[in-house]
Order: sequence, then structure tokens, then C-alpha cells
Amino acid sequence: MKTVNNIIQNNFKSIISVTSETSVLDALKVMMDKNISALLVIDESKLKGIFTERDYARKIILLGKSSKETKIAEVMTDKLVTIELSTSIDHCMHIMTERRIRHLPILENGFPIGIISIGDLVKFVIEDQKQTIEQLQNYISS
Repeated sequence: MKTVNNIIQNNFKSIISVTSETSVLDALKVMMDKNISALLVIDESKLKGIFTERDYARKIILLGKSSKETKIAEVMTDKLVTIELSTSIDHCMHIMTERRIRHLPILENGFPIGIISIGDLVKFVIEDQKQTIEQLQNYISS
């Protein structure tokens, strides 16, 4: 069974995060600079929430709030579903589908170590299936 660890070991990225006191505008600048659509919100090594483009659209734009004056703590999603390195890929996909979320923070011993997106999962599954097909073709050919 393939797990989150299989994705992370092949594609490990450093955590990009902000604190709960960061302004929404500054968080958006980080997201733009890093070309990402979600940021972990971490205070003193503890995961406090996640801020996504969806949060921005629904909690800032539609409510007419100021990106400059609003703190991430006011608009982040704080009821998180988290996973561990040992979580299966299938379970991650189930969680994302059931809850209609696109990002899952990864914790190890209670501390954030990364995040995976639905795109990361789909890319991994496609590559894994491609390898399986190649192995089967080689087996049939020999």
C-alpha cells in the first residue's frame, strides 16, 4: 500500500507558512511569490490552521473585508483534517473527496512537516499506474 511518505520522499518541499498575525495581503503575496494556493498557519511550531484561495474568495472578497487590515486568524480554516506519513494514498483521496478539500497538512509527532494537494496525489497515482503498466508490458514481452 502506497502512503504519503512515498509522495514526500520523491517530492519533498519545505513548509511555506505564515503566522496567525500575518495580514491577508502579506499572505497573498507569499502565495503569489511561491505560486501556491494554500499556506499553513503556524504559531510557535504548532499548526493553527490553513489559508487557501477559497478562504480568500469566501471570507474576504464576498464579505467586503480589507486584505490589508484583516489578519489570517480571522479568515483561516481552523478545523483541520490532518494526515501522517503513514496515511494511505487511497485514504487521502477519500478524505479530500468526502470533505471537498484540496489540501491536507501532514503532521509528525504533532508537528507540521508538510502539506499535500489533490494535484500531488493525482500526479503520484498517474506515475504509479504508468510504472505498473510498463512492468506488466515488460513481463508479457519476456
